[in-house]
Amino acid sequence: SHHSVEPPLRQAALLVLKTFVLRTWSQSLEEFQQGVTITDATKDQVRQSLLALATSGDQERKVISASSYVVSKIASVDFPEQWPSLLPTLLQLIPRSHENQLHGVLVVLGNLVEDGFDEEQFGKSAVELVKCIYDIAIDQEKKLTSRALAISIFRACFDTMELMYQTDKASVRQFMQEASDAWTPFFVSVLKIPLPRIPTDEQEDEAGPGSWRGIVALKTQVVKALDKIHRLFPHLLSQHTLSLFSTVWESLQAHVGPYVTLYVTDNQQGRLEDADRLPYTLDFLVIEELDYLQTLFGSLTVKRELDAQLASDKISNGALEGTWIAQIMAILVGYSQITQEDEGLWNFDVNVFLSEETSETANYSPRNASTSLVQKLTKWPVLESLLGYTKTTFEAAPSRSEPPKVPIYIGIRLTFTYSNARAKEAALFVLKQILDELDSCSAEVDRILARAYLEYVGLAMRDEDEFLRARGYILAARLTTISSAGLLDVVPEYAQQTLNIIDQDDSDVVKVSCIRSLQEYLKTLPSSRAREFQVQTVAAISNFLSSQDLSELKESEDLLDTLVETLRDAIMADPSLCLEHPALDVLFTMASYGASSFQTTMLVNEAFESITSSMAAKGPDAYSQLCAKVLPTLTGALDVGDMTSENALSDMAVSLLSSLAEHGLKPLPQNFVATVMPKLYRLLFSSNDFSLNQSATVTIRHLLSRDADQVFSWQDPATGKGGLEIVLLIIDRLLGPDVDDASAAEVGGLAVELVEKAGADRLGPYLMQLLRIVAVRLSTAEHASFIQNLVLVFARLALTNAKEVLDFLAQVQVEGGAGGTGLEVVLRKWLEHSVHFSGYDAIRQNIIALTNIYKLHDERLAHIQVQGDLMVDNSSRIKTRSQSKRTPDRYSIIPVPLKLTKVLISELTNPLTPSTPGLMQNKLSGDSDDEDGEWEDEPNIVDLGNPTTTAELMAYADEAKWNVHQVDDDTQSYLVDFFKQASTEPDFETLYHSLTDEEREKLHSIDNKQSAQ
Repeated sequence: SHHSVEPPLRQAALLVLKTFVLRTWSQSLEEFQQGVTITDATKDQVRQSLLALATSGDQERKVISASSYVVSKIASVDFPEQWPSLLPTLLQLIPRSHENQLHGVLVVLGNLVEDGFDEEQFGKSAVELVKCIYDIAIDQEKKLTSRALAISIFRACFDTMELMYQTDKASVRQFMQEASDAWTPFFVSVLKIPLPRIPTDEQEDEAGPGSWRGIVALKTQVVKALDKIHRLFPHLLSQHTLSLFSTVWESLQAHVGPYVTLYVTDNQQGRLEDADRLPYTLDFLVIEELDYLQTLFGSLTVKRELDAQLASDKISNGALEGTWIAQIMAILVGYSQITQEDEGLWNFDVNVFLSEETSETANYSPRNASTSLVQKLTKWPVLESLLGYTKTTFEAAPSRSEPPKVPIYIGIRLTFTYSNARAKEAALFVLKQILDELDSCSAEVDRILARAYLEYVGLAMRDEDEFLRARGYILAARLTTISSAGLLDVVPEYAQQTLNIIDQDDSDVVKVSCIRSLQEYLKTLPSSRAREFQVQTVAAISNFLSSQDLSELKESEDLLDTLVETLRDAIMADPSLCLEHPALDVLFTMASYGASSFQTTMLVNEAFESITSSMAAKGPDAYSQLCAKVLPTLTGALDVGDMTSENALSDMAVSLLSSLAEHGLKPLPQNFVATVMPKLYRLLFSSNDFSLNQSATVTIRHLLSRDADQVFSWQDPATGKGGLEIVLLIIDRLLGPDVDDASAAEVGGLAVELVEKAGADRLGPYLMQLLRIVAVRLSTAEHASFIQNLVLVFARLALTNAKEVLDFLAQVQVEGGAGGTGLEVVLRKWLEHSVHFSGYDAIRQNIIALTNIYKLHDERLAHIQVQGDLMVDNSSRIKTRSQSKRTPDRYSIIPVPLKLTKVLISELTNPLTPSTPGLMQNKLSGDSDDEDGEWEDEPNIVDLGNPTTTAELMAYADEAKWNVHQVDDDTQSYLVDFFKQASTEPDFETLYHSLTDEEREKLHSIDNKQSAQ
């Protein structure tokens, strides 16, 4: 708080204080750690000091931001019980604060709204809070950035109101409607504020009522707020939809000129935010306007109005020129132009160009936003409309980048034309997005239009500008390979041109564009012609690689993936030809540089798997030739990886070896095992990399599956041990305490394969020892896939010898906290995790094994207690991770027969339950709050271009990967027959009465279905 101290030191002190508060303040904080205890008096002093600092009007915004963040974290656990004065203090400060102090108050308030409030606390203060920030937002005497910050806080309120709406719809609806009615006229007035003159570099940071930076920040927050309201509560703005649409449309028209001047003609820096995370550059505003316009296009009112306008204009003019659809095409072309910044980045690093081209980039720009919007328009005649603009752009005399200084408005329309290389490229870029969308919807492309566009594509392919030239080749591949366009007859010609230019053009951007375009041609060409192109494509990629600095390929993932994808498609034309040219050598070269990339590894494995399966299908001779060619390279890669400690390279090589063994013929070529096993044995005893250990384990399992005799007859020359002993040593190591669950995840499958191939006679006493080790390791296993893998060892044995499995486990003693007999340990783990098993084969084997155990009616099982049903807490409070640690979930305790019955019932598909798509559709559509049918219901359309959507999808990534537990129809029939038989047995009635109502209902529904049939 001392102004005499240097700002960096003050900021550092606040960061240290933040860490201290998060770890020691309250157990409710997720970062809390037991140790230091802070007294209530000290806490009160810290609270007051931090609040005073955050609202002091300090000139250092980073100090204000850091202190307000700590205040919000404290408030999240102390407000209102231990800090009841916080919100009243802030609301009292707002009307009487000077500018600098007001800024601090708003920052604290914003953090409090985002992180510190729960629904109950917000509900008590919502009216006063919203009124206070509204007064700030409309006060033209306040700084524009302060007003923008107030709007940002209002927008954040809607997240909490959305939660409140679930429990108190009537009250929340009334409050939101009143707030919306008050704020909307203000929002519209802000949107209509014209941008000031583009500032010079010296003027850009100037403050004032008409400053460029302040107005852009204010307008940006308004659009973000409107978009959020429309997304969460569209009915609130229904009566304003048309006026908002018109206003945003006009804003986009007005901003295209300054945008082109700043970013296309000049090289102004974009995507800038201030210390309060408020965007203040024009490109951010344009992105928000384009996204919001896309939202508004979902309104049926807007669609009806646009349809009416389009019909009227076509009747009057007989053409699409001058219609709104033609005008929006012109606007989207304007915003899709390559900026100076992008041009510089793409010329410096072609990998950046490819990441933008494939939309695999975090750089969400107006060009990307235009793509999302144009895809929303394909129900209208966009191809016809864009053709007129493209014709004018290509045929008009060259002009400067910017449009006329005074645009000509006709209602909500704007007329201007660009005619330079960037505009031509942008027109073709927009065309590409339209074609992609039409193709994804299986919509036809008019042949006359396609031929007309092809003329301009040809001009682009011959242009001097490298980016326009690259766009021409990309679009040629897209346009000619759409079957409905009627251009398939010219595909070979354009494919050959594309191949030739890879070696002839000087631009890397053009080269990689052509290489990527070959993917379209190779998938479309007849198989005979595709085989002809295979050799040329391999040669072109090889030549391109030789011209590059291969050491930089590791950092160029998108480039590497493009090369591998094109090579893969060339190989797929006829994988058997790969032994006749260097395709495999090129593939392995790229694999070695992309070994650390998951995507590259997957593509290489996919290509190699196609080659292996194709060669194996041709017979033993072809497969042996393949092995003779690739085994030296792959084992050499293992040696290089071992010497350089590059686990990724070794992992890639082992994965390819695994594919080679998996698709191999029985028996494997001579000396296959002798070549591979020593390398795998060494890796498994020296590496701690979980992925490498998993791949090596799977490879050995495939070797056993394909040629167990060769494995058992092989003898390691270094140790003198036989193949069987080596495999047993590997299993013993992987099941040992020094190997983690992830590294040993595949050992269960290897153990099962060994038992089945070797048999009890060959294994002798090692069989019981092996099973004992598996049971002991299962007692400490925590990783879900590892538990499944180990349980399936006993499940596979129980398919034919269930009683022997139980007898053996009953004799095993497991030491430790989770110890007991092997029977207790295995059954607890088995039954608690059974419902999480994945894979049709694994689930089928598990179910049959459990039914076999049930049919034994073994009295020992009734004395083993296991985890039952979750004991549900009636509290409505959301549980955080820290709260879950302090109060973990509790389960009932039940005997094994009952748990086993519950598990098997859970595997039944209830015939009365709607199918998954219906459930998802109901969940997505939800309760309609839009009584007048204003918004079109599009539950299955996901806008991946929108960053909000992307973030929401990413949040489900971890959950989605577990949603793979499905039971096939044959197993369902088996289960139904099992319960039909079990229900006639005396013991089942006792179990039946211990089931839940839902479980009994599921059994009844199946019985009713059987009766109906």
